[in-house]
Amino acid sequence: MLDLFADTPPWQEPLAPGAVILRRRALADAPGLIAGVGQVVADSPLRQMVTPGGYTMSVAMSNCGELGWTTDARGYLYSPRDPQTGRRWPAMPDAFLALARACAREAGYDGFAPDACLINRYAVGAKLSLHQDRDEKDLGAPIVSVSLGLPAVFQFGGLQRSDPLRRLLLEHGDVVVWGGPSRLFYHGIQPLKAGDHPLTGACRINLTFRQTGSSNKNKNYS
Repeated sequence: MLDLFADTPPWQEPLAPGAVILRRRALADAPGLIAGVGQVVADSPLRQMVTPGGYTMSVAMSNCGELGWTTDARGYLYSPRDPQTGRRWPAMPDAFLALARACAREAGYDGFAPDACLINRYAVGAKLSLHQDRDEKDLGAPIVSVSLGLPAVFQFGGLQRSDPLRRLLLEHGDVVVWGGPSRLFYHGIQPLKAGDHPLTGACRINLTFRQTGSSNKNKNYS
């Protein structure tokens, strides 16, 4: 139903204390963002990472920025180099950085300085199990997550995996920002349903911006 309002200005939808959905916020930026994704993955190709437990993730991933999120036999980590190419991760496109900073500010988190952007590509059936984003040293900074392409059902819970879940449809151009009291809330994506989008085809692209604290001084957020 949200597609009926695709041409209206963006609006905010409260999600939880410290968390908000900026509906349609990235709609105008989407073509440039998708072009930026193409530039990044030309240097650091998308790949399905293997967890420390040996599970191959259904989501294909890459990174850009000073650091990139990855896995190895020891666990999850941020690395300045792409382990697949041996080179530094591609620089974060200016359009990515500008949007992430603006969305964080609009959600009440001024001064956001992301040094990592995780690029996720969801094919039909791909999902992301419930998890917390807790590999960052700077847990005072928010997470900014941008949805592009096919719609997906976003699950947002609480501080315990067993807490009740809210299930919300995220569509093309929606941005979710969460931090403060909800920074460590469990979240995930249900299996992607089949479809076709004019800009992304049969997939969904997600950009997740993080300030890891590894290359930035900690900031105070209000």
